[in-house]
Amino acid sequence: MSAATPSPDGAATESFAALKRVKAAETEWAGKLASSRAGSDAALARLRDESAAALKAAVAEADQERAAAVQRARAEAEGLAATIVAEGAKAADAALRVEGKQPADLEKEILAVVLGAFAGD
Repeated sequence: MSAATPSPDGAATESFAALKRVKAAETEWAGKLASSRAGSDAALARLRDESAAALKAAVAEADQERAAAVQRARAEAEGLAATIVAEGAKAADAALRVEGKQPADLEKEILAVVLGAFAGD
């Protein structure tokens, strides 16, 4: 064999070294892939936890807002009801004082209005 022709042992050594480099590259990239996958899984888990916490906080805030709105509406309705009752009481009191007559005193007049044409019979 001449110096220009590699020996069969040299070719096998070069092939073996190339296989070692390929295997090392595969191992390196498998490690990088596993590391990247673990990082993305951790980030995904963190984002899920954060979104669940944000959703829980938003639901709690919405419940508080709803309770406050109901409370405000209830107070407004109670105030309106009190105003209506007061106006009704004032109107009833004024109705009792019509020309100084009591309801019993107005019996004939009320019957005349209610009975209308039948009052003459």
